[in-house]
Amino acid sequence: MNPVLIFRHSATEGPGYFTTFLDDHDIPWKLVRIDSGDAVPDHLDGVSGICLMGGPMSVNDDLPWIPPLLALIRDAIASDIPVIGHCLGGQLMAKALGGSVGANPVKEIGWGNVHITDSDAARPWLGNTENPMLAFHWHGETFSLPPGATRILESDFCANQAYVLNDRHIGMQCHVEMTPELIASWCDNGAAEIAASDSSGVQTPATIQVDLLARVAQLHRLADKIYSRWIQGLRK
Repeated sequence: MNPVLIFRHSATEGPGYFTTFLDDHDIPWKLVRIDSGDAVPDHLDGVSGICLMGGPMSVNDDLPWIPPLLALIRDAIASDIPVIGHCLGGQLMAKALGGSVGANPVKEIGWGNVHITDSDAARPWLGNTENPMLAFHWHGETFSLPPGATRILESDFCANQAYVLNDRHIGMQCHVEMTPELIASWCDNGAAEIAASDSSGVQTPATIQVDLLARVAQLHRLADKIYSRWIQGLRK
């Protein structure tokens, strides 16, 4: 099988559990380190899927790699090459497909439940799962639904937590890829951001790390459902 291209936009926001899942399923992958100056490929030859990770920047920023990455996302979806986006990645997908990205009503940082909004559209991705489900959040912006997409998840602080397109692509505002190590790193690096926020949707680092292993295990059960569906569409 050809590799999945994984786009990392910040050194602190690596693929985490996503690559663990791929390795467990013997699916090859290649990391495109945008943060280290790797170029956005200009073609999709030899690519089985595209994964987009998070990052502290906005998709509306004037960054040289954003336009070619948006074009690559459009090419992938037009070619039925599966695309999956985590947080900033979901925003990049939405903007590439004609949606918009702007400020969420409140900043959302920490653990919070997500709720299914469309049972029929969610079932292929989530099966007969518990509702609500625990997810991890760290964002101040959010996306509108791009044309043709169906919303499948929401949270109390953010209306659009996940959408699907053509039974093959999924964009998420939440983070299902988190590991204990990633969460600890984010709490350390993001302590000042948390301290400066008065949002009701923001938790303290101490609160975020309570029962961390059990919460991450619960998160990975959600990730397993989403990732298992997504890899079914990979180009062989």
